[in-house]
Amino acid sequence: MKIVILDGYTENPGDLSWDAMAALGELTVYDRTPDDKVAERIGDAEAVYTNKTPVSRKTLDACPNVKFIGVLATGYNIVDYVAAKEKGILVTNIPTYGTASVSQFVIALLLEICHHVGHHSEAVKSGRWENNPDWCFWDYPLIELDGKTMGIIGFGRIGQATGKIARALGMKVIAYDSFVNEAAKQIGDYVDLDTLLAGSDVIALHCPLFPETQGIINRNTIAKMKDGVIILNNSRGPLIVEQDLADALNSGKVYAAGLDVVSTEPIKGDNPLLQAKNCIITPHISWAPKESRQRLMDVAVEDLAQYIKGTPINVVNK
Repeated sequence: MKIVILDGYTENPGDLSWDAMAALGELTVYDRTPDDKVAERIGDAEAVYTNKTPVSRKTLDACPNVKFIGVLATGYNIVDYVAAKEKGILVTNIPTYGTASVSQFVIALLLEICHHVGHHSEAVKSGRWENNPDWCFWDYPLIELDGKTMGIIGFGRIGQATGKIARALGMKVIAYDSFVNEAAKQIGDYVDLDTLLAGSDVIALHCPLFPETQGIINRNTIAKMKDGVIILNNSRGPLIVEQDLADALNSGKVYAAGLDVVSTEPIKGDNPLLQAKNCIITPHISWAPKESRQRLMDVAVEDLAQYIKGTPINVVNK
């Protein structure tokens, strides 16, 4: 079996091994693939892996030998999975691998907003503490989270993991989700969206991107929030109407935002959030600790191994 990985670099920039995948067939790994080279690089391969390289109907038409497409991520809209189903091609994803790292990262964003550790460290190294007339100083309000309320929109695995950490910090947790998980009630209280918006000091987005969640953070929902709310998003960029959030940050309605995702990635230079006040933006790295990427690779290998055995798993286009 020929196996092609179209864009393997972000999954494995050199600190992991593709050997387990190579044991399943003749493996070719490309760090990156331009859109106009996708069909050429797939060629007559039977199995294809992609992370963010689009696999379109046109590509599938040009590559009739493809029988399996593995997405090296949870979201799979980068593949025309409807066209794949029509052609009898299985599409798999990686449903669970980054729960710990993504929930940890959203709390890292929150703690940076609360304390601006990096800023104050650089201030010390630049000599400001050495030359300060007082024994300490701070340039931003320092925020204690104990007793405050975190509202989590999307209370699945990652939302619940975030809720557990928030509770360990002494926060009250409330959650909005269209599906109520009985076990999750031990972590937070389910409320309707308007109650969450009005009652939260911190709002974290952990919901998938669906038509009903696209732009869920917008000028109307922001108007229902507390003055000085903190908004966190390391789920999907289009959950936020970026100009509306930028306006709210600049007016002070929203105190700060911590974002690991934006609507177009890599970010464009005209994104209004780049110039917004109190907005921390990181380059979509919540998923990227080595431990998380190793779990992703292990599942990706198992997806293909089970396909070869005739017992496919994690199929998204049954």
